[in-house]
Amino acid sequence: MLDEMERSLHDALCVVKRTLESGSVVPGGGAVETALNIYLENFATTLGSREQLAIAEFASALLVIPKTLAVNAAKDSTDLVATLRVYHNAAQNDKSREGLKWYGLDLIKGEVRDNVHAGVLEPALSKIRALRSATETALSILRIDDMITVAPEQREQDDGHGH
Repeated sequence: MLDEMERSLHDALCVVKRTLESGSVVPGGGAVETALNIYLENFATTLGSREQLAIAEFASALLVIPKTLAVNAAKDSTDLVATLRVYHNAAQNDKSREGLKWYGLDLIKGEVRDNVHAGVLEPALSKIRALRSATETALSILRIDDMITVAPEQREQDDGHGH
C-alpha cells in the first residue's frame, strides 16, 4: 500500500511539474477533444470529398477519449458525450454561450460541468504533445497503407504441361 501511495504522490508531483513547464492549462474531462471534434467536423464540410472524409474520421476518433473516460467510470458514454457535443457546438456557434467551451465530464456525478470552475485541468503542453503524437501516428499508418496497396505480380498461366 505504501508503494502505491508513493507512486500516486510521484504522479501528482509530475503533473504539477508538467503544468509549471507548460505555463498554461486546459479543461479536462474530454473538453479539448470534444471541442476539436466539433471544430474539425465543421471544417471538414468546407473541403473536397477525400479531405473531408479523412478529417471527419480523425474528428470522430478524438471522441474516443471522452467515451473511454465515461465507460471507465461506469457511466452512459453515449448520453454524456452527446450532451458534451451539444455544449461545445453551442460554444462555437453562439457567441452568447461561449463559456460552454470549458465544459467537460464530471465522472463522479455522471454529468457535464464547467471543469475550469471545478478545477479539473490538464497541462496544455501534455495535451498538445498527445494530439501531435496521435496525428503523426495516423499519418504514418496512412503512408504504410499506401505502400501496401501496390498490385501483386501476375502469375503466368499454366499451359497444362506442368511448367
